[in-house]
Amino acid sequence: MNEQTKINTDVLKAALIDGKWQDGSAGSFDVHNPHSGAVLHSVGNAGPDDVDRAVASARAAQPGWAALSTIERAQIMRRIHQIFLERAEPIAQMITAEIGKTITDAREEVFEYSAPSWAKSAEEILRHRGLSFPSTQERTRNKRLVMTHRPLGVVAAITPYNFPTDISSIALAHIAAAGNTVIWKPSEYAAVSCAMLGDVFRDAGLPDGVINIVQGRGDVGAALVAHKGVQGVFFTGSTATGRKIAEKCALRPHLLELGGDGPFIILADADIDAAVDGAINGCFYYSGQVCTSAERLLVHADCYDEFLEKFRAKAAALRIGDPSAEDTEMGPLCNPDTLARVKRHIEDARAKGAKIEQFGKEEGLYYPATILTDVTTDMAIMQEETFGPVAPIYKIKSAEEAIEIAHMSGLGLIASLWTRDLATAWQVGEALPHGSVNINETSNYWDQLAPFGGTGLSGVGRELSQWFLDTFTEKKLLVFDLGGDRYNRRAEGGW
Repeated sequence: MNEQTKINTDVLKAALIDGKWQDGSAGSFDVHNPHSGAVLHSVGNAGPDDVDRAVASARAAQPGWAALSTIERAQIMRRIHQIFLERAEPIAQMITAEIGKTITDAREEVFEYSAPSWAKSAEEILRHRGLSFPSTQERTRNKRLVMTHRPLGVVAAITPYNFPTDISSIALAHIAAAGNTVIWKPSEYAAVSCAMLGDVFRDAGLPDGVINIVQGRGDVGAALVAHKGVQGVFFTGSTATGRKIAEKCALRPHLLELGGDGPFIILADADIDAAVDGAINGCFYYSGQVCTSAERLLVHADCYDEFLEKFRAKAAALRIGDPSAEDTEMGPLCNPDTLARVKRHIEDARAKGAKIEQFGKEEGLYYPATILTDVTTDMAIMQEETFGPVAPIYKIKSAEEAIEIAHMSGLGLIASLWTRDLATAWQVGEALPHGSVNINETSNYWDQLAPFGGTGLSGVGRELSQWFLDTFTEKKLLVFDLGGDRYNRRAEGGW
């Protein structure tokens, strides 16, 4: 993207509140291009009073939005989908400029995932049905029980930089389609690409106040989560931040998608060529900055040498460079904090005896594709989420050993398992503690119509599709007494 590409300068303001872009009360922050290091934009920073006004706007808009018929809300979601598609290319270019995702992957994000989420939410809300129950009371024939759904109310959504429009679109579309209103705090690293959706919402006819945007760093998110006017919280990000949010939420509903440890298990009978391709994607897609990345490669001793040779050759062939170039396969890391964590994990592994092989050079926020062998389970890179283009390879003797190692971190988002044996796949898949286990598929695969989420330190609840609706709606039971004869247990002999 040309860094001088014109945008509506209103999107650089601190907040979209009640349908209007507004200046903030806490100064501004700069958004940098990870490739060049240049300042792309200066964006307004929201303050506590801006958060108050955004919550007030959402609270005022919620009754009227929920009162619309389901089909009316669905029609607005479909219009957002259409306008988003029309503007997807400049949004993709902004994603590449802001976070360093390759233009190919940025286009995939907006065209294949982000924009379609709004159309999918329309279909999901139209089939989000209640239930009717029979009465279980003995000799009772005049009761009818019906469960319905109603919106939770005002929801805070705090989203990360790595899929700035995808994760946010999935969340915002389904939460709003259910009749809730939202205050959205995007990542400060992807502030402008996310703010560009604000104009999409307005031009699609989304009523003012249904989705409000507040820009800023972590303190803005903290103020939003702590606000008494917020009834529910959605967050995707680190386990450390997620733990703080869970404490603040207390009894309020919350959905947290947190860090992953990505065990990528290759057993002796695996299709090695397919596993190598899956591992290249799992380790190096978006420079490893994905919660579902393959953070630990656990390779059986019988196929270890073959896998390593083929994996090394493909890692060495990766095209690393300017993410705006059409043929680039891996760009820079997004920010200095991520780079520092990657370096810290690499140096810890080196000090503890790991052998390190790198393909490419370190420059600025660029970090080379890195393979580590002779790793041990006491290394930070085997215990924590690294979030970088690294591939620690650990030799295992059995599936049981892989399962034991997979339990060590306490994280449980997604695992990848490679074997040709159906029974082994089933048994190992059940034994792994993760929310999802992909069989003969990269760890970076999830389906938009299936539940997604982790166990343990990887989060609370499940997202995507109808699971968003389940979390952010209240279930209400209506009990009807149809009159007529009533069974009086006490009169007929008591209990």
